[in-house]
Amino acid sequence: MSKRAIIADVLKAGEYGKQVLVKGWVRTKRDSKNVVFIALNDGSIIHNLQIVVNPANFDENVLKQASTGACIAVSGTLVESPAAGQPVELQAETLEVYGTADPETFPLQKKGHTLEFLRDIAHLRPRTNTFGAVFRVRHALAYAVHKFFNDKGFFYIHTPIVTASDAEGAGEMFRVTNLDPINPPLNEEGKVDYKEDFLAVKLTLQ
Repeated sequence: MSKRAIIADVLKAGEYGKQVLVKGWVRTKRDSKNVVFIALNDGSIIHNLQIVVNPANFDENVLKQASTGACIAVSGTLVESPAAGQPVELQAETLEVYGTADPETFPLQKKGHTLEFLRDIAHLRPRTNTFGAVFRVRHALAYAVHKFFNDKGFFYIHTPIVTASDAEGAGEMFRVTNLDPINPPLNEEGKVDYKEDFLAVKLTLQ
């Protein structure tokens, strides 16, 4: 059972009794004396796969490391879920932790997060339901636009980008301006006054 199953396929198929291997990050974890519930997600679908773990069958340290945000691999048997809203759940037989996440400092917990807070952790935003939904909608819209023009025989060309950022010195090579290059307006410091430029900033072509 070395081939990994995608959680989206597992949830859609609902094949009871099947042995599967899934990998992803822990969205939430609920501990009790007799059972541990782990909500696992791999980005393939916005919904989670519930992992049911019997703590008696696993090392205590391994289960402790499988906290919210940790990256894990779980293999086991799919069974019909008694909980509403989920067709199957996975009875864990093996659990391996690929990467840990400190539960005291990991920023995404089982609570609501403001958009201002998520702005500071852009690398983790796709793991939230809000941005997961937004990015999926954006993907569908972008795909529809590209498919339309592709079906009509058009080609998508990556043209240069007009930007105010000067990456790797490109701003010294490809300047975009409507100022007089011989006699540009100067500010009080004697430097080129880009506030007089087309968009009031220094622009480059990259």
